[in-house]
Amino acid sequence: METKHFTVLLVEDDLNDIFLVKRAFKMARLETPLQVVTDGEEAIRYLKGEGRFADRAAHPLPSLIVMDIKMPRLSGFEVLDWIKNAGPLRRIPVVIVSSSDRSEDVNRAYELGANAYMVKPVNFLAVEHLFQSITHYWGLECAKPEIELAAT
Repeated sequence: METKHFTVLLVEDDLNDIFLVKRAFKMARLETPLQVVTDGEEAIRYLKGEGRFADRAAHPLPSLIVMDIKMPRLSGFEVLDWIKNAGPLRRIPVVIVSSSDRSEDVNRAYELGANAYMVKPVNFLAVEHLFQSITHYWGLECAKPEIELAAT
């Protein structure tokens, strides 16, 4: 299946996790474009196409958002709430990947509209496998919604 039109936006502030995700994509030979932002405010600017993210050829709307919940500026919860109340953007699947396994965090993520909540394993190989699985499932197996934004 063609994945060139399937872009993943990774919203993660931990540089080690970013490295592992990039490595997982490379090792799985995923041709899926991966865009990375490191805090919640930057995620919203990316999704709005503001500032350095205005060029949609270089920064296309994602087909999947993979996001941590504990980040600077705006938490993943705040970004998730914004996404799910942002018109057509609410159709973008959001997978929360967090080190927290607290039921309060899991429940809150689903209440705000997360499509999945996964707890980060501590083993590096398991983290790579997790991200390969997420991308394979959401990128190859799931049908994608259309996301049409009004021209601004």
